[in-house]
Amino acid sequence: MKTVKRSIGTLALAATMILTISCKDANQKEATAAMDNEAQQETTKNSGDIAMNDSQESSSEVILKDYFNLKDALVNDDQAKAKDLGMTLTTSLKSFDVSNYSESEQTELKDIIEDATEHAEHIAKSEIKHQREHFKTLSKDMTDMVAITGTEVKLYEQFCPMYDGGTAWLSTKEEVRNPYYGSQMLKCGKVQREIN
Repeated sequence: MKTVKRSIGTLALAATMILTISCKDANQKEATAAMDNEAQQETTKNSGDIAMNDSQESSSEVILKDYFNLKDALVNDDQAKAKDLGMTLTTSLKSFDVSNYSESEQTELKDIIEDATEHAEHIAKSEIKHQREHFKTLSKDMTDMVAITGTEVKLYEQFCPMYDGGTAWLSTKEEVRNPYYGSQMLKCGKVQREIN
């Protein structure tokens, strides 16, 4: 299973490098980044489907995958897709099984999941400005969850000093793509720390 995921990741990385090198000006690079983002989302979706079919993916990894898809929808200013993904994330959060954790971790995780579910539900019903407001707290919940559950992939905690007095979010890529401003200030922010 890991070999399949690595092969898909390697192919996606090779395609990204070829496309990036062939671009000559900034506009082409931005268009490539958008295409790469869509390709990454499709790869993530397909990898998730494969893993889910083999029952290899833990429920916390499913939640993270749904969170990253939601983040990408906000980066792309796609309110309708963010609504759908908010509902998808709500479903994954509600099916999260805390039984494999210690009693104190279970208590913490239940609180985190309850709060995250509330914000995901709001995202599923709101216009984009309000979606981004709820994404701020949802991102904190995801960071808190990862602190307990861990993760199989390297994550980057990124930070935007401009949004609401300073706001963080998680990403699987080091390159900053701001979900709080989308195309308005796509690259506003910095990597605060690496997780895992």
